[in-house]
Amino acid sequence: MNPVVIAVAITGSVPRKKDNPAVPITPSEQIESTHEAYEAGASLVHIHVRNDDESASSDPERFAAVQAGIVKYCPGMIVQFSTGGRGRDPGQRGSSLYLKPDMASLSTGSVNFPTIVYENHAVLVRDLAGKMCDNGIRPEIEIFDLSHLHGARRLVEAGLMDDHPHVQFVMGVENALPADEHLLDLLLGELRRILPKATWTAAGIGRFQAQVMQWALQRKADAVRTGLEDNIRVTKERLARNNAELVEIAVDMIMRHGRRVATCDEARAILSLSNKKWGAA
Repeated sequence: MNPVVIAVAITGSVPRKKDNPAVPITPSEQIESTHEAYEAGASLVHIHVRNDDESASSDPERFAAVQAGIVKYCPGMIVQFSTGGRGRDPGQRGSSLYLKPDMASLSTGSVNFPTIVYENHAVLVRDLAGKMCDNGIRPEIEIFDLSHLHGARRLVEAGLMDDHPHVQFVMGVENALPADEHLLDLLLGELRRILPKATWTAAGIGRFQAQVMQWALQRKADAVRTGLEDNIRVTKERLARNNAELVEIAVDMIMRHGRRVATCDEARAILSLSNKKWGAA
């Protein structure tokens, strides 16, 4: 029963409070929602922060407040900051990395989204990777296209990260990678060819969340991802009550695939992170 890391993406950068009131916006809401997900079995939290008007924010003080609350109330949980670009100035996307979270997301190339081009210029990618390297932060490489795997390989060759990053295939974003099982096999084959030591997961967006999670578990993924950033519903008819409910669904799916949920210490070992128990005396 190999352990599986459960990553919970609690908020996202696209306003959704109007779509589902359970989406946590303020730092206190985010801390409470993360703690509920932690109690349900999540060992990694992916964090975006919002301004008071609910727009995407790069405010280091907000990142620091959420991080401090997670350290206090969720001992051992892996803290991962977003450096994503939707609604954020490119120059500010790495502004909170000095806070030294355990991990940070890193997109290695540009891609079309429904209404924008999600731009990740090569200079920006290298700058973000350099800041992560300098601060001892393990990157999670966000893959929206096959070429982004080769962008990750170039960062390894440049000495900006080691040869076993954590990789996430993002599937189901309109105009980007479709949620197609065959495509996951292609991506995974290329990952194993050029970054054979990498750990990996796959994220399904919206109605594809459960399906992509199942495909990942069938292929022995190191982690699964869930949370209100990607999907605000349990069924077509019912909104999720909170992030914890989505984590509980992931726990059930992991068990049905003959595996078990990783503890925080196990998650840190799987992802090659320190086993320091944040918040411990």
